[in-house]
Amino acid sequence: MEIAQKADRIRFAQGDAFEVLSRYGSEPETTFLLDPPYTAGGKRAGARLYRHWELDHARLFEACCHLHGDFLMTYDAAPEIHVLATRHGLEVRRCLMKGSIQRQMPELLMGRNLEWM
Repeated sequence: MEIAQKADRIRFAQGDAFEVLSRYGSEPETTFLLDPPYTAGGKRAGARLYRHWELDHARLFEACCHLHGDFLMTYDAAPEIHVLATRHGLEVRRCLMKGSIQRQMPELLMGRNLEWM
């Protein structure tokens, strides 16, 4: 219900993530939800599921650190991702998510401040 009340303030951008982050990253009132393909650490789920799955994960973390607004990023619970998050001073929380085969799997939620969780 809360999302429905704010629907007029939500925009979805489809395209190159780095271009979108560059275009809107200096706006402090903009909040980003990033859910990149899970291909870090040799994972193949992103490559199987998406046409555009190749990603420089380190570059994405670096870009997020320069955002003026807030962000929440989701990722597979890969050790390499936890290292990138720690290196960039992000808070990390583990959670269980159901995948397409209805099996619960651990994922990581990352951001500057996750006290709200």
